[in-house]
Order: sequence, then structure tokens, then C-alpha cells
Amino acid sequence: MDRWYRNGVIYSLDIETFQDSDDDGVGDLCGLTDRLNYLGRLGVNTIWLNPCHPSPRRDGGYDITDYYGIDPRFGSLGISPSS
Repeated sequence: MDRWYRNGVIYSLDIETFQDSDDDGVGDLCGLTDRLNYLGRLGVNTIWLNPCHPSPRRDGGYDITDYYGIDPRFGSLGISPSS
């Protein structure tokens, strides 16, 4: 049985510091998606995201207040509130 993780290249990524697409000084989801092809060319096939959920930031972002949301500093999931 082939286990992908044995030969996989896993890249741990902090959205906040990775790529800023709108020049506000904070990395965001648009910046990340713009760079996915670049990461693929480097051989990365798995991305491990550091916490990106809404948080009061008292514990480095690990004190999550909404496990289904995205911190507004990073963008949105593109889901309208009526969905």
C-alpha cells in the first residue's frame, strides 16, 4: 500500500506572514492561492496551515473562537451570510 506521506513534501505555512496580496501588511488567503503554483514547483504537495480561525490571539492563535470561520485579517471563505 502506497502511503503518500512517506514521500510527500509537507510545508507548514503561516498565512499572516506568507504572502500579502493587498499591501495591508498582513498575508491573506488570496496571496496564498496566488502562490500555490510556486509551491508546487518547489515540490510541495501538502500544506499544513497554522491557525487561521478567529481568535482573541491570547495563545498565539490557538485559542480559537470559531472553528468554522477564517480570521477576517486573512480574507473570507467566500460564503455569503445567507448560505
